[in-house]
Amino acid sequence: MSTTAPCSLQLVAMQSLLSNQSLAISALEDLPRLSFPEFFMEAYAQGHTEVVKAMVKCWPFPCLPLGDLTRPPDLGTMKAVLDGLEMLLATKERPSHWQLQVVELRKVYPNIWTRGYHSMARISHPGLLNARPTGSGRSQSSGEQPLWIFMDLTIDRFQNEWQDYLVQWARKRKQRVQLCSRKLQILTGSASTIQKALLLLRLDSIQELGLSKFSRGGTVKTLAPYLGYMKNLQLLSLSRMSASCYTRSPKDSCKFAAHLGQLHHLQELHLHDVLFSSENMPAILRSLKPLKTFSLSSCLLTEDNLRFLSLCSCTSQLKHLRLRSLLMLHFSPEPLQALLENGTHTLETLALEDCDITDSQLSALLPTLSRCSLLGFFSFYGNRLSVASLHNLLNHTAWLSHLTRGIYPAPLESYSVLDWWHRHIHADSWRFAQVRTGLSQMFREMGPNHKVQICTRFDHRTDRGQFYSLAPDGSWVLTQEALPVLSPLPL
Repeated sequence: MSTTAPCSLQLVAMQSLLSNQSLAISALEDLPRLSFPEFFMEAYAQGHTEVVKAMVKCWPFPCLPLGDLTRPPDLGTMKAVLDGLEMLLATKERPSHWQLQVVELRKVYPNIWTRGYHSMARISHPGLLNARPTGSGRSQSSGEQPLWIFMDLTIDRFQNEWQDYLVQWARKRKQRVQLCSRKLQILTGSASTIQKALLLLRLDSIQELGLSKFSRGGTVKTLAPYLGYMKNLQLLSLSRMSASCYTRSPKDSCKFAAHLGQLHHLQELHLHDVLFSSENMPAILRSLKPLKTFSLSSCLLTEDNLRFLSLCSCTSQLKHLRLRSLLMLHFSPEPLQALLENGTHTLETLALEDCDITDSQLSALLPTLSRCSLLGFFSFYGNRLSVASLHNLLNHTAWLSHLTRGIYPAPLESYSVLDWWHRHIHADSWRFAQVRTGLSQMFREMGPNHKVQICTRFDHRTDRGQFYSLAPDGSWVLTQEALPVLSPLPL
């Protein structure tokens, strides 16, 4: 018999058995372990919630990977699953073949339901199953095996219906249930809502934390003490946050920074549309250990802020750096040059996008950029370059042996004088055609392993852009593509 899908006779037999729900439930005691995954899939797909509930209770494998089924559970199915878990928790003396310890609601095991019994039996979570809870304020009765639920949780005003039901269910059983979230998104400024969720979660299970849309004073102050318990946090993203939400006083910034300093595994920091005061950026970032990825976009950046970043230990060993939509038109080039100097032997991704960098600033940066020997991706669209400076930039990046893709701005000569400040419109077609003619030979000399593109239009709200590239036959190809993202780190 194939292990990739049930044969037609077996499928007919399962459907016949499921037509009598009581008979199907009574037959579970004698159902071969080999047949459990296929039978569960059929009961789940056909909405036989009572059978699903009974199967959860006597599930013969350590993990139930619900997230990898063809469709996510609706509220009725989730209630049936939780009712089955409730029955399992209430059973003090479980038969040896009742093995369930983990309910996995994320998509982490592709095709696990069609790969057969042996693959299902091999799923394990060795990293957390033997660990004690940290930071959640919960106790656990001695000798009791906890039930673990893994999910990616989003805390918002508009909760997912079954997620909200699951959280409420787990809160009532927090002595026996460990709720883990590798990715946690907090999209509400309600301090009480955030606190309730964090008191329920295994904080050391969180590896990625996104905080967004905070505007109320003291929200981050409420959150800050929990950060220190997120011992395995590797990515922190802050977006759309006003200064008042974490800077009621200088002491608040220092407290927030102190908790950030305890995140010894933090590798990525993304800041988007965060309003810093002149004092709190240094106070918050000074405590961080060296990062691998740093992204700063749509923030009100001062030259002093940039100078601080160039001196901060957190930017001393970067592999991936993005500065996007930051007004640097009147900045001295020295702070950015110093920041790049830190990464000459480590940077693999460099994106300096939509920052209004000028010819003179670029000229000062080029010697340092030329020494970024590991650079594999370079994005420089949305800056104020002449054709001559673009040629100079291409000449320098051509010598970077690891560089496989470069994105460059359409030079100023591609626009009418009045168009520059409205760069979301198309470049002037006649002017840009003349510019492309002058760039063709240089693009051909870049070599086949270096993908070179000119970005003539971009929209950060939709993360889409318009790109021109030179085809092997010498013609120019226009494409509409997603704007590039920073290389993700393996977590």
